[in-house]
Amino acid sequence: MAGNFKPLTTAVTSGGRLVVRGTLNMLIRGDVPVRTSQVVNLPVKSITSGAAAPAGAAAAAVPAACQILNLVLGPLHLNLLGLVIDLNQVILNITAQPGDGNLLGNLLCAVAGLLDGTPLTGLLGQLSALLNSILAILNQ
Repeated sequence: MAGNFKPLTTAVTSGGRLVVRGTLNMLIRGDVPVRTSQVVNLPVKSITSGAAAPAGAAAAAVPAACQILNLVLGPLHLNLLGLVIDLNQVILNITAQPGDGNLLGNLLCAVAGLLDGTPLTGLLGQLSALLNSILAILNQ
């Protein structure tokens, strides 16, 4: 079995425990190899920096990456005037890494987090539901 874990958020508490929510991608080897991907919560056992800090120095906080886009396209078959294109599954993950000198990462993380935890978030959800209802009525 082989796989990787990509965090979607910073560490949060769940059921009184510190966890990191992310996507776990695995390849299970056997007679028929199986690929699987799912969102899971993994418990955090310890928090350390990647570099060894001098004794007594506080570890520098590393900003968490921000999920910008996760696009999964199934198999595609295109026939463009006789040019046939067959494309297997495509997975596009775009993340922004904030930090010193990462201008675009800082900007995209700031924009992605604009509506986090604000009252406007609920209003936008209600507005979206209302617009979807109007579209459903118009399409009848």
